[in-house]
Formats: sequence, C-alpha cells, structure tokens
Amino acid sequence: MIARDSSLRIGVYVCHCGSNIAGVIDVAALAAWAGGLPHVTISRDYKYMCSDPGQELVKRDIQEFNLNRIVVAACSPNLHEPTFRRAAENAGLNRFLVQMANIREQVSWVTDDKEAAYAKAQAHLAAAIGRVAGHEPLQRQFVQIHPRALVVGGGIAGIQAALTLADAGKDVILVEREPSIGGHMAMFDKTFPTLDCAACILTPKMTAVKLHPNIKLLTYSTVESVEGSVGSYHVKIRRQPRYIDESLCVGCMMCIEGCAFTRARFPNPFDQGLGMRKPVWIPFAQAVPPIPVIDPETCLQIARGKCKQGCVEACGERNAIQFDQKEEIEEYDVGAIIITTGFKAFDPSVIPYYGYGRYPNVYTSLEVERLLNAGGPTAGKLTLRDGSTPKSVGIVHCVGSRDQNYHAYCSRVCCMYALKLAHLVREKTDAEVYNCYIDIRTPGKGFEEFYNRVQNEGVHFIRGKVADITPANGNGRLTMTVDDTLLGSIRKLDVDMVILAVALEAQEDTNEVRRAFGISCSAEGFFLEKHPKLAPVNTANDGVFVAGACQGAKDIPDTVAQADAAAAKALALIDAGQVELEPNTAWVDEDMCSGCKVCIPLCPYNAISRDEERAIAVIDQALCKGCGTCVAACPSGAAMQHLFSVEQIDAELEGLMAYA
Repeated sequence: MIARDSSLRIGVYVCHCGSNIAGVIDVAALAAWAGGLPHVTISRDYKYMCSDPGQELVKRDIQEFNLNRIVVAACSPNLHEPTFRRAAENAGLNRFLVQMANIREQVSWVTDDKEAAYAKAQAHLAAAIGRVAGHEPLQRQFVQIHPRALVVGGGIAGIQAALTLADAGKDVILVEREPSIGGHMAMFDKTFPTLDCAACILTPKMTAVKLHPNIKLLTYSTVESVEGSVGSYHVKIRRQPRYIDESLCVGCMMCIEGCAFTRARFPNPFDQGLGMRKPVWIPFAQAVPPIPVIDPETCLQIARGKCKQGCVEACGERNAIQFDQKEEIEEYDVGAIIITTGFKAFDPSVIPYYGYGRYPNVYTSLEVERLLNAGGPTAGKLTLRDGSTPKSVGIVHCVGSRDQNYHAYCSRVCCMYALKLAHLVREKTDAEVYNCYIDIRTPGKGFEEFYNRVQNEGVHFIRGKVADITPANGNGRLTMTVDDTLLGSIRKLDVDMVILAVALEAQEDTNEVRRAFGISCSAEGFFLEKHPKLAPVNTANDGVFVAGACQGAKDIPDTVAQADAAAAKALALIDAGQVELEPNTAWVDEDMCSGCKVCIPLCPYNAISRDEERAIAVIDQALCKGCGTCVAACPSGAAMQHLFSVEQIDAELEGLMAYA
C-alpha cells in the first residue's frame, strides 16, 4: 500500500438517495464500515446528501473535525460533484480535495443482488478514499468572455435564438448558407395543429432579424473554421458571391425581369425542383434579405462570357450587379456559439418499393408542402404531373422512420404533418384520402384534438405498412398494397397520388460541422447534448450550444423553446463576463518530452502544439478539456493530468482490488 500522510483527516458521507441506493445497499452499515478505514476521521450516512441539510452536515464537520479531505458516496459525479465541491469551499476547504464514489448508477442500479452490491460499494468507497488521499489543492482558473454571439443556421431556431440575444442587448452574427433565412418553415403552407399560415408567423420574425441593430446577417455564407475556446472563439466565415452588391441592391427584382432568359428554365431548389427559376433568382417572395442571387452555372455572362446583360441594363444607375465578385473571408471574435443547422428530409428513392423517382405521381411530403403553398409553383393548387387534380390520395407514414433498415428512431412530427396534409388535401380537392400508418403518435398540446378533427372530416385510416406501390392499369394511377392489421387482410388501394411522409434526418455535413466546433454526434447523426435532462442545449464543448432539429427531430414549438433555452444559456455566459475552467487539465513534463508529436493529432480539442525551438509539446490550458487522450498515448510518459496522477490512480486501484 502507498504510504499516507498521518495528518490526513478524511470525512466520508454515504447517501441513501431515498431508496435508490438504500433499497439495495445497507447504507448505515456501509458508513460504519468506512469509518474503520485508514485516515477516516468521521463517517456518516444521510437520506439526501445533496439537500441543503446534507451539505450543511459536510460544512459543519469540516470545521468541527478539521477535515482536510471529503468523500461522498452517492450518485453521478456529473450531477453533484460541483454541489459538494461548493459545500467544501464554503467551509474553507479547497474544492478539489473532494472525491465522489458513484454507488447509485454503478452499483445499486445494476443489480438486485444485495450481497454483491454491498461488496461492490465497499470497493468503490475504498477506492475513493484511497484516491482522495493523494489529491492536492488546485487553483481555480477563469477566462474572460467576448460579449458577442454567433448563431449558425437561419431557420426558425436560429432566427429565434438570434432575436432573443439581440433583444437582450447582445451583438449577434447570424450565418445562413442559403440566400435567405427561413429554413424549412418558409416552405410550409400551414402549421399544425392550429393551421396558422406559416409565412404569417415566420415573415415578421425574418423582417425583425433584418432590421435589428444588434444582428449582423450573413446569408449565402458558411463557417470556414473555428479556433479558440469558451469565451474567446475566433471564427472565419466564407461569403459566397451573389454577384449582386447587397449594399446597392434595393430589391426591385427588375434584374430578374431583364434576364436574357425570357422564361424560367432551371429547377428551383426552394420549390423542391417542382418550379422553375432564371439564372438570377430569389428563393421566395418574402426572402430576407430581399436580394436576388445569380447562379454562376446557368448565367450566360459568368459561365460563357456571352450575354446581352439585360439584368445590368434593368438595374440601371444602381450598378448593383457585379459579375467580378469573388468569395470573401470575414473574421470575427465571439464568446458563445449556438448551432441551429436544422435537418434534411429523408430521400425515399432508396426504398425501391415506394417507387419515388420512378412513378411521376409519388411525392414527398415536402414537395406537397410547396404545391399547397400559395407562393409555390402551382400557386397553392394541388395538381398531378399532368396538371389534373387528384381525386384520391394515399399518405404513407413513417417513410424512413421506425425502420431498422434506415432510421430506427421516430421522427416525432410525421404523424402530425401527415394529418395536416390530409386535411389540406381534403380542403383543396375534396379527394378521398387514405392514411396508412403504423400507429398514430400525437403527444403535443392540441395534437390529439387535431387527430380527432381529421377523422371527423372523412379521412380514411388504415393501420398497416405499405408493402408496395405499383402502376395501376397504365393510366398514371397507382396501386398501394397495404397490410391492414386491424382487418387482418391485404388491401389494394387505387389512388391518383401518393404522398410519402418522410423522416427527418441529420444534415449531410454533420460530421464536418461536428469537427469544426469540437462537439459530438449521436448514433443517428444528430448533435449530442451534454446531458439529455439537465443540459439539453449544452454540448461537450463549453460555450457551444445546440437548438432545433439539428439536435434531434422535433416540431416548431419545441424548436422555438429550445432556441430560447440555448439563447438563455449563451446570454448567461456572456453576462457573467468570465467563466471558470476545470483545472484537471493535462500538462507536459518538459524534461521527459521527446517531441515525438504523437499527442498532437490525437487531441480532439486542438489544444496541443509543438514548440519547435525547444522541440517539446505544449498544451494550451484554455483549450484543454482534461479528456486524458494525450496522457494515455504519450510513449514517454511526459503528458500528465491534474487530479489523475499515476499515484492517485494506483491508490484508487488498490482500494478497488482490496475489496473486489
């Protein structure tokens, strides 16, 4: 055993956690046993150690018994280590002389065998006691916060977050890669369950962003790189050329009218390719900023250098059109970042039996949203490819969701937007509508009532998966083969149109974004929050927050609520003026470092560089998060970490092995 300083005076506190721990472990007996271990001055048990009385107990004992180390055997350190550190500090003890043993998640919650649980709890507690004996007092570290925020993504989440921060008096940079803010919500006709006009809700907020003095809006732009750490991020933003000067353009749209192409000939991506545009175009009428963009691939002047330049003539003396415009890199310093990059609609062409891309009258839900929208390619009229109105429509739920072959998760919004589309189709065409579903999920406010409303409108509901979609009689109609689980039979439905309610999935560039901002992704590809309950908008990278569908599939109300939460977190960070860093960072013993550079590419936070003059590794303490990757990888043992010294870990292992 490692020799211990005789002056050590350790206090041990074992929590009942109600019955979470005490229901499996004899807590009183465990505390009494711990009292007999070396250097333990006092050992107690209490029903709720994290409560105010529990904390007061620790503080009193520190002062009364002159304790210089504290061990708390309770639940997750991730939840309550700051709680007990703060209690110790309030009693005059350095906060880093505290160690926790997790006997809830790691012991009582993983077994019903009380004898085995007690033995394991002994091992965990002995390990914590052995480890805390080697702790040294560390000094708290603080960094200053730059009073500006960056919001990445201009959908409803980014708009809401930017406005909340700006209304609080903070400078905000809002970056959107498309020519206009608005995101997917700008494509919708109505929103469920109230059937509010999407544009009527969204457009005022878009205009507010444009006019707000505290918001700098950068559309048609992407984040090129991010450097630094919480409170002091340096970002580079790449601005794509519009070939139209935003400072000179007044949004008259005369350039579109003057284009050499007299009619629109190129698919409009905002309309899901169902509508056409000219080389100079604007995504939709209410776009913000209300400034067209010129597509360099289809513009005759840019692509070929040959054009009558009718757009230039139409622009006149304003001279806003600039064919020689180039990409630009703009740099900014920010203290907090909110990522709101949204989602991507699932591509159903990968499911061959649904016939998307092969049969002309199989549509995605987002395509139908554009057809139903008054600003869409058909001015709100629902038509088939041949221009006729459908008399029967089938809606297929869970396309790409709740499917082990594609996405196992539920996309949450599909049932409700399928019900919304069923209502709108009935309203605009009076067609027969068939909803083919696995089960209807309506967990939101007013959602079940909306479901009942649609049922009463004469929409047909068939519980079962669609097995196949095939042409019917060669007249453009389609046959849906459905396994009706309520009737216990296979049904064939002939319809004019099929709408696929597609899943919400992570954006294609999620991995690139993840690496740029130093955050993590879930198995499904969505950005991973720090804690699903207690830190749902925080990420592993302090100062970087997430909101909206980039964090997981969700509807508009939940997106807006989460955006406000992320803005509140960023606001609290900025208003604090400074933030405390954990001192359990890595450091390099210069005498032992060989300068081999093994650690540099392994650091996930880019905190390590090489001092070429001294030929050693150097760790930036502000960037280091104490993950320990460099410590484990260092071949010479030069990389070390505060609170994780070899001696401390050895002592912890000795405690574990002694009672394992």
